[in-house]
Amino acid sequence: MASSRLHELSARGVSVWVDSLSRELLETGRLARLVEEDAAVGVTSNPTIFEQALSSGGWYDDQLRDVLERVSDGKAAFLELAVEDVRRACDLLRPVWDAGGKDGYVSLEVDPELAYDRDGTLGEALLLHELVDRPNALVKIPATEPGLGAIEDAIAAGRSINVTLIFSLERHAAVAEAYVRGLERLLEAGGDPRRVASVASFFVSRVDTETDRRLEELGRTELAGRLAVANAKLAYQTYLEVFSGERWERLAGARASPPRCLWASTSTKNPVYRDVLYVEELIGPDTVNTMPFETIAAFQDHGEIRGETLLEDVDEARALLEELAEAGVDYADVTATLEREGVEKFADSFRQLLAGIEARRAALAV
Repeated sequence: MASSRLHELSARGVSVWVDSLSRELLETGRLARLVEEDAAVGVTSNPTIFEQALSSGGWYDDQLRDVLERVSDGKAAFLELAVEDVRRACDLLRPVWDAGGKDGYVSLEVDPELAYDRDGTLGEALLLHELVDRPNALVKIPATEPGLGAIEDAIAAGRSINVTLIFSLERHAAVAEAYVRGLERLLEAGGDPRRVASVASFFVSRVDTETDRRLEELGRTELAGRLAVANAKLAYQTYLEVFSGERWERLAGARASPPRCLWASTSTKNPVYRDVLYVEELIGPDTVNTMPFETIAAFQDHGEIRGETLLEDVDEARALLEELAEAGVDYADVTATLEREGVEKFADSFRQLLAGIEARRAALAV
């Protein structure tokens, strides 16, 4: 029997993943408590999260002293710190993974400076898998156009991938195609699709933030606060359509798993909106919702589960895209802007992270 709202959510097919990873989270036992008390069965991270973790307190200082005595390159030093966190989180979640392989994953992102470099992204994705050396690790690759090729290549190499920074329905469909092609290549080469897992991280709240800003300028605020949920519902329809039928059944027959929709950026940025909006409205089987701590706490306190909301009002979601176009909102430009800004944000955070490591090098040497 479900012992909390999040346990009940999990029983409806929504896997709860924590949108954060840090040494503090591991050392204090907070991650273990999230697994036990809040139904958490996965962890994601990104350069922004690691940059914030490194700058908060001295949780990394002991390891950093040792690393900086041996390593002069800031990125190599960062990888030692990050890989240690990911390994420990993977080990903590290994029993979840052992129970079925569907969850229990921990994600680590490739260098965002490589977001438009197919070969560079693939090389780093393979390296990160080698460094972490855990079967329940996912490497995050951004869904830029060059990233699509790297995603296909990584899947074809038998590596598990978390495809991140997906904003548009067109790009989500291209990600699904890259995944299928990668699995087909893997199978043709004699590989085992059972060893490959993937999620497609579809970003949510940022879509409303950007669209609402444009609607405000157009004087059409009656349409605000609706696109993010509609976009996700239509992405879920793509998932249901692509991962069925004859082409997919051949792969499923080899026990391949489809890349579940993962709802990312699910904390509401607008205080006018219900703080659990992007959890309550995105409930459906075989999905993942990555939540920051405040959203986890909010849903445990007052989240409502009324059924498979992802399958509700799909026709209305399609109609909304037409209404927004008529109002003057360019959907393609919204999503392209968000992808570009997402890559830039993570790249900025990565540069700040490396600068922080150099600052710590100087401070620890005193």
